[in-house]
Amino acid sequence: MPRPTNQGRLVVISGPSGTGKSTICQELLRRLPRARWSISATTRPRRANERQDQNYHFISREEFERMRDAGEFLETAEYLGHLYGTPAAPVRQAVANGEYVVMEIEVQGGAQVARAVPDSIRIFVLPPTMETLRTRLEGRQTESSEQQRRRLAEADGEIGFARDSGCYDYFVTNDIVDRTVDEIMEIIEKETART
Repeated sequence: MPRPTNQGRLVVISGPSGTGKSTICQELLRRLPRARWSISATTRPRRANERQDQNYHFISREEFERMRDAGEFLETAEYLGHLYGTPAAPVRQAVANGEYVVMEIEVQGGAQVARAVPDSIRIFVLPPTMETLRTRLEGRQTESSEQQRRRLAEADGEIGFARDSGCYDYFVTNDIVDRTVDEIMEIIEKETART
């Protein structure tokens, strides 16, 4: 268990679709003392089952662009015509209060966070093999075989970017979730002890 300190840390979890990032993040939130989820802002419309400031901070494009121009995001991205970003102030405040902030983000966003918060703990989650990833994606039964093929090609590119960019300090293979979370907890404890 990480030792309590006055200073918290931002924990960034990235990896291809199908590697179990969401499950890992939920378990980290359960196990870490004083942990919270990083809530992103988005310009996309809110879905019926989503709650403002719980799932996302739903804001207008104008407000998003104002915040982006003012440097109020740790990272931003555009996906399917909608803007997404991580507001910096709540993350910095939580870390200053000694909390662990857990963030699940794609690799381009991870690179931006590495520049904005160099002392963040950045972990990239790998599948045991590409064949395992293919099986996991097929098991979801939510996408066509063409979409799965694209996801696997994206995964290959994301893994290459993560390795080549130098943005990720740790690479963890997720075969058995409990063991993976144990390994990440050890990484966080080691990094916390260093500060």
